[in-house]
Amino acid sequence: MIHRILLSLLILVLVVLPGQLLAQSGLRIPPPSDLEARNYVIMDHLSGMVLAERDADARVEPASLTKIMTAYLVFKEIERGVISLEDEVRISERAWRTGMEGASRMFIEVNTRVKLADLLRGLIVQSGNDASVALAEHVAGTEGAFVDLMNAQARALGMVNSHFTNSHGLPTEEAQYTSARDMALLAQALIRDFPGHYGYYSERNYTYNGITQSNRNLLLWRDSQVDGLKTGWTRAAGYNLVSSREQDGMRLVAVVMGLDAPSHQQGGIKRANESQALYSWGFRQFETHRLYEAGAMLTDARVWKGATERVPLGLTDDLYVSLPRGRYNDLQAQMELDAQLEAPVQAGAVYGEVQLVLDGEVLARRPLVAMESVETGGIFRRLVDTVLQMF
Repeated sequence: MIHRILLSLLILVLVVLPGQLLAQSGLRIPPPSDLEARNYVIMDHLSGMVLAERDADARVEPASLTKIMTAYLVFKEIERGVISLEDEVRISERAWRTGMEGASRMFIEVNTRVKLADLLRGLIVQSGNDASVALAEHVAGTEGAFVDLMNAQARALGMVNSHFTNSHGLPTEEAQYTSARDMALLAQALIRDFPGHYGYYSERNYTYNGITQSNRNLLLWRDSQVDGLKTGWTRAAGYNLVSSREQDGMRLVAVVMGLDAPSHQQGGIKRANESQALYSWGFRQFETHRLYEAGAMLTDARVWKGATERVPLGLTDDLYVSLPRGRYNDLQAQMELDAQLEAPVQAGAVYGEVQLVLDGEVLARRPLVAMESVETGGIFRRLVDTVLQMF
């Protein structure tokens, strides 16, 4: 039976404040109280901490926010070398007709060939429904097969309240839905996984087929530190915006959804205003620090019956934390380690955890893994350790 021993080690002064724990710890800093968005999230990009939320897990129509997932999968296939920005993509009648059905289109023509890089700008800058279908068909053969990839990717990213039925977000008979939290997770993943392609989201205008269209994200004109991502609207979904802003090395992702307005112009202004209010609040109230690099040893543990007696333990990923300004020195870390750790020990396997504690309350946990393998020791070492374990 494996026993666990609590080692109260003051290894650092830090905090992670997951959104669901803020209220319990008494550290909740109220966000702007007059926001009208039915659903919103503001998340720190590096730590993944949710600073504030409202009905963040409610299932709502995704509208054109769907296109963030479409772009994610296209970027993924480019990085895999399966497709290229230079590909000439044939435009099907289905893609062309989809463009005719909605207000957002790139104005591509049926049976023509369009460079994939142009389609990406049509998707991201112009929000073209026609570009969405053309890209989906180029990646997966059919839009239906591409939708399967979208939903599989959503599951892989932990988007538990999302289901897609097409590549563009226009309403369908089958229910499609997402949540503010899921959109924040998707935006975080896209920025993290594809930094070389993320620049498309900061482009303000794009001209194709002699027609210039502007990015509907008004924040790109208002704030030079905002560099993405996507707007959306349907009658059922209301006015939505997923955006990101970086300031002094700290990046926040904001999602506002379900805003009502009498016109598209006013809806665009309102979603930009509410996003700006969240950014102003978030950057003013919180700060983010990298405390450990991936692979850094935090402690070591006794290994029984091993070729060596101790194994270093650490983290698999960089550890970033977000905390309310001024609370850095109030927090500490504790570690729980497996006391009866027997060889063989495998590098990367979990043998304990770091607990981040404030006022006696555990706020977050991270697994401690072995930084190297330890083989089984010789017969003498095994006999000695067997005796020692008995006492």
